Amino acid sequence: MKILKTVQKIPGGLMVVPLFLGAIINLLFPEILDVGGMTTATFKTGASSFIGASLMCVGSQITINRVGEPLKRGFVLLAAKFLAGFLPTLLVSQLFGAAGVLGITPLMLLAAVTNSNGGMYLGLMTQFGDENDLGAQSLLGINDGPFLTLIGMGLAGLASFDYMALLGSVGTLLVGILLGNIDKDIREFLKPGILFTLPFLAFCLGTGLNLKNIVTGGLTGIFLGILVVALTGLFTISADKLILRRPGYAGAALCTTAGNAVATPAILAEAAPNLAGQVEAATAAVATAVIVTAILCPIVTSFIAKRFGCPGAQRLPDK
Repeated sequence: MKILKTVQKIPGGLMVVPLFLGAIINLLFPEILDVGGMTTATFKTGASSFIGASLMCVGSQITINRVGEPLKRGFVLLAAKFLAGFLPTLLVSQLFGAAGVLGITPLMLLAAVTNSNGGMYLGLMTQFGDENDLGAQSLLGINDGPFLTLIGMGLAGLASFDYMALLGSVGTLLVGILLGNIDKDIREFLKPGILFTLPFLAFCLGTGLNLKNIVTGGLTGIFLGILVVALTGLFTISADKLILRRPGYAGAALCTTAGNAVATPAILAEAAPNLAGQVEAATAAVATAVIVTAILCPIVTSFIAKRFGCPGAQRLPDK
């Protein structure tokens, strides 16, 4: 059976197929994933471990004299992703107030757009990008959570920057950079691990998705998810192409809403009690956007990669 080749013919298949398998199993047979031991660790709770292992393999491919490139890419894309959420939120807030328009509130927009799924980005860059795209996650990891959202809501004075959390998110990358520069044999040994960890990472991310949220969030959540992809792509793909002079696939890979963004409306409401009445609706809509963007992002990224080229072109199926 040609399972691998069949999967690779699907846009972002190495990411999408395991992701959906995990989501479907979590919906239909969730108890299978809770048996404990190595089974649960490998197929449900291991996403962070697989991301860490992948980042270490990525770091091993970055030589010291090229470390500036991933940081540059990460900074530009991070700023573009933030602006993609902040500027539309500001516009909607000024024109329509806290109630928003067409069911989309400023709270929903900012919570859903200003952060991205780091695991999804890492997985897609494993398939389409190079070591510099992967290394950019060291900065992009900042938006995988409510930090930038809090800044965007004007609550910077109520939120503290957790430097230890940032160090923890890039620690394995730094270890990989160190090992890869000390010994080129280690660099070669770790290189295959970048791709090997991808399906496991994707499956674990899938088991964290609840497909029932599409029903709960309804049309508003679906619309919000489409907005996330459209707004993010407008800013990040443009920044990738115009500022970084790159094909744009890395910017496309940020067209997601991170899973932990589901908790962001409640976090924001704690800091701004006037938003408390919007938390329930915003939470349902953001949860739906997480799933919608997880579906659309690999498709958009694959299209951009095939249309404008990418370092992983040799791994793409023929058109």
